[in-house]
Amino acid sequence: MSSSYKSLVVGIAGGTASGKSTLCRMICESMPTLTATLRHDDYYRDNSHLSENERARINFDSLEAIETELFVEHLSHLRNHETVESPKYDFASHARTHETRQVSVAPIIIAEGIMVLAEPSIREHLDLSLFVDLDDDLRFIRRLQRDRQERGRDVESIVSQYQETVKPFHDRVVEASKEFADLIVQTQQFERIVSAIESLVQLQYKA
Repeated sequence: MSSSYKSLVVGIAGGTASGKSTLCRMICESMPTLTATLRHDDYYRDNSHLSENERARINFDSLEAIETELFVEHLSHLRNHETVESPKYDFASHARTHETRQVSVAPIIIAEGIMVLAEPSIREHLDLSLFVDLDDDLRFIRRLQRDRQERGRDVESIVSQYQETVKPFHDRVVEASKEFADLIVQTQQFERIVSAIESLVQLQYKA
């Protein structure tokens, strides 16, 4: 494929634990040599200079919690056929690790995260925007299971955070960003979405 091709940038947004990562994984597994993923979650600001107690008190459910300016810069580099080094974030310690993840240029760039459609600076880079929609109760159950198993958190802290910041932020910002989506997607539609993107890519890059 010529280096002059224009990457197709697909934004995948939706509430916490709605299935964004699952859809992203399905697309990547369907076209492994054609896709690259930039995860907005990896760009949470580094708080390693703060004490553990201070980090635990940060409100991560806000647009200011993520270094979106760096995310947009990396997205621009990828569109210009330049490899980037994405940060890695450790949710257990609330800090970035010392490692980075190399994201190479690809015909399909997936920008994934709950705030992707809420940020105008990200939206202007998207060619196709998807919002993964799922019932609030199911999302909470999934988040509860994930945070206990993967992040070592106790039930009380998960419930408290959900009630105090996660749910209000979702209702005020994330859910409102649905209006910017080209398609609102349910879990049972994932396979059809993957097939549609495959067809779009074949049509766009068949030359």
